[in-house]
Amino acid sequence: MEVIAKLNNYRQAPRKVGLVAKLVRGLDTETALRQLKFSGKRVALPLTKLIQSAVANAIHNYSLKRDNLFIKIITVDGGPTLKRSRARAFGRAAPIRKRTSHVTVILDEKNVNLKKSNQRTSRNKKKIADNKKNIKTVRSLTDLKKEQKSAIRDEKTGNQEIKKHQATKKGFVPKIFNRKAG
Repeated sequence: MEVIAKLNNYRQAPRKVGLVAKLVRGLDTETALRQLKFSGKRVALPLTKLIQSAVANAIHNYSLKRDNLFIKIITVDGGPTLKRSRARAFGRAAPIRKRTSHVTVILDEKNVNLKKSNQRTSRNKKKIADNKKNIKTVRSLTDLKKEQKSAIRDEKTGNQEIKKHQATKKGFVPKIFNRKAG
């Protein structure tokens, strides 16, 4: 069950708020609150209140357990910009943009996601194994085709052994230092 809490029109730039939001993304709520407590950023207090509000929503509205919650998504979007001006030389004015942020926190339950992720990983493992087999067969087919082509070329010229050695023996320097590299 997803629980949403929002903080709108917070008077700090989204870039600065986003730095702290990345810190707590994906953490369980208790760890996130501890992380924010020792963060030296100004946005830590409003984010702490926002997460506490989301936890309270989960407990009160959906009767979820506090220990079973984690921060699934935390997004920071730009809000309306307050436009001011600053006096400059020769009677001119320079614009000042006081940016605001909209922060959205979505909490989810840990146990529900763990079960789903286990099913997904078992499916993914099967798919990965099938893909590896397919890749090996494709590689072996391409290698066979290359050998057949080189053998056909060699039959025309009559120098089989020389061409095979030249194709396999490229060396370190030509691989790294290309003729056209500038």
